[in-house]
Amino acid sequence: MKFGKKVLSMLLATGMVMSLAACGGNSDSAATTTDSSDNASAEAASDSAASGEVKTIRISHGQPETHPEHLGLLEFEKYIEENLGDKYQVEIYPNAIMGGTQAALEAMKSGSLDMVVGAASDLEAFNPEYRIFGLPYVFESADHMKTVMDNEEFMAPFYNSTTDSGIVGVSWFYAGTRSFYSKNPINSPDDLKGKKIRVMSSETNVKMAEALGGAGVVMAYSEVYTGLQQGVIDVAESPQIALVSHKHGEVAKYYANDEHQIIPDMVVASTDLMNSISEEDKPVFEEAFKMMSQKEREFWDESEAEVIKEAEDMGVTFEHVDKAPFQAILVPFTEEIIAEDEGLAAKYEQIKALAQ
Repeated sequence: MKFGKKVLSMLLATGMVMSLAACGGNSDSAATTTDSSDNASAEAASDSAASGEVKTIRISHGQPETHPEHLGLLEFEKYIEENLGDKYQVEIYPNAIMGGTQAALEAMKSGSLDMVVGAASDLEAFNPEYRIFGLPYVFESADHMKTVMDNEEFMAPFYNSTTDSGIVGVSWFYAGTRSFYSKNPINSPDDLKGKKIRVMSSETNVKMAEALGGAGVVMAYSEVYTGLQQGVIDVAESPQIALVSHKHGEVAKYYANDEHQIIPDMVVASTDLMNSISEEDKPVFEEAFKMMSQKEREFWDESEAEVIKEAEDMGVTFEHVDKAPFQAILVPFTEEIIAEDEGLAAKYEQIKALAQ
């Protein structure tokens, strides 16, 4: 990973991009698109390669450097530079130093970044069908979710659905099962009634909190610690790793293990980057995208026991609640949303079929 002056220059560039965006108007296999601009990108890449110029691939994500996602990206960096180091170098920007996911996506669309990692729900604005991944209890288990995400036939339409916005899906990361946690015990949905619940930025998540009798509060992930500490929110919901990686276990001592969502993180790239990769180099990138996803899951599996121990050392109590009362509220909530959208209903049936 490379920082120093390049980070400063990138931050300045991103700031300029976001300022311009504010002033203007609306602005599994590795997927690629082709149009007239693609040819220009490919020709530019060919000219760069011929001149010996090394292309820098800049990647932004919101996790710390010890997180499985960062470690997976380091494997991507290593693979690309070992196999195509004469043409590409990789720079990884962790801890949301390039801004939150939405800001990073805007920076990528403008050319300041090349790849971004963010939750599937962050892509709902580009394709509403990404909502399917955030619906409560849509996956029966983590293994079911991984089977779905590794199914190229199922995922290809998602990956390619955002190309008109200059974004293409290239891979995915396992991000754990999400449960509620708080300063006070959460043993049933009744303990969430009237509570301010921090959720990710999507209409589905806000409505989920409301279905449980709480109030959904959209808040940046970086603000959750102080939000819990100062009482701005009463409850948060994330995988167990957040208790350690972002120190939430210092201010929230009860973790419910209701496992209401299993939302993947998506790895997306700019169409400019993908269209610039030569036919000769594409297989290397395709292998790198698959490899880093697998490696990230291995790092996640290796860290789970340690995460629980560290959280318990912080004084966190893991409550193995009865999921049935949560499911009794949230499964009908999911089914109601699906019934209103034929596209989601079809995806839902495909997901359920892959559980068998």
